[in-house]
Amino acid sequence: MIAVTGRLETDFVRPVPLGTVLFLEAEVTAVAGRKIYSRATGRIGGPDGPVAVRADALFIEVKVDHFIDNGRPEEIRAAMNDPDQIRRARAFEVNP
Repeated sequence: MIAVTGRLETDFVRPVPLGTVLFLEAEVTAVAGRKIYSRATGRIGGPDGPVAVRADALFIEVKVDHFIDNGRPEEIRAAMNDPDQIRRARAFEVNP
């Protein structure tokens, strides 16, 4: 589904130096109508590294028309004319 960010709260538990690789783990915690609640944890260096960041978010499901109605015309044209658009969109699919 397509969604936009309604709220994003990020708590940095420890400093994250520039160039640091964070291992992110996120999950959807609830769905209520168009609202999608989620949380995430970022660990330094890998899945067993120390927790550096925690986040809670609310996303709102929208139809693709939202982007067509509110997007910049030149960016919409570029996306529609891009033959590689389907591959790029599929890169963001997540298995449930």
